[in-house]
Amino acid sequence: MTNARFPRPFILRRTIDHTGVSGAGDVAEGVLFSDGTTVIRWRGQYASTVTWASLDDALAVHGHDGATITVFAGGEATQ
Repeated sequence: MTNARFPRPFILRRTIDHTGVSGAGDVAEGVLFSDGTTVIRWRGQYASTVTWASLDDALAVHGHDGATITVFAGGEATQ
């Protein structure tokens, strides 16, 4: 990501919701900042905003064992 422009907007796209709470599809919007800080805004009935030290930390908690991918603006997707 050394050549990437920051901040980098993204969405979290979930293929399977193991908890039954957030559902599948585009479940959150986020921004990745140049120092790695990540802010995520959860969509839906239980909307909330959370700040993480890194995107990796956020996905460790909310990645649903690989069922959630990060889709950056412009279409780049990562797991």
